Amino acid sequence: MEKQLDGALQHEHGLPLSDYRALCALSRTDNGSALRMGELADRIGLKDSTVTRLVGRLEERGLAERSSGPGDGRTVTTSITPAGRQRYAAATPTYRAALGGALESARANVYLLDLAAWVLTGESSVHGAPALQNTDKSPTSAT
Repeated sequence: MEKQLDGALQHEHGLPLSDYRALCALSRTDNGSALRMGELADRIGLKDSTVTRLVGRLEERGLAERSSGPGDGRTVTTSITPAGRQRYAAATPTYRAALGGALESARANVYLLDLAAWVLTGESSVHGAPALQNTDKSPTSAT
């Protein structure tokens, strides 16, 4: 699925999936504030060193900018630029279409069928019931 998403974003927007995810995280910061590099790494599931290189690429293309953290010159933060917001907004329909297509394809895979059906409809395709049910099998007290 990630290959499909990456391929669609690369083909249509010249934007790798990891860059798209970083722009997504940066566009969703509270009150427009910058993120520390470690926070960005946590949000997109990458290592700090990988995020440093990723932000460098985004910065070279004018999509993000780095600055010193408030009150501490040792902390580096990053924020999305107006060009980055535009690029993210332009790529989002492609991402959603590719994700939808990948999920539809997954419905043909017996191993992914139930997961795809649940994501698309909220119901299990195997049992015809909600896919996520309370599975808490805590013993009830007998009195």
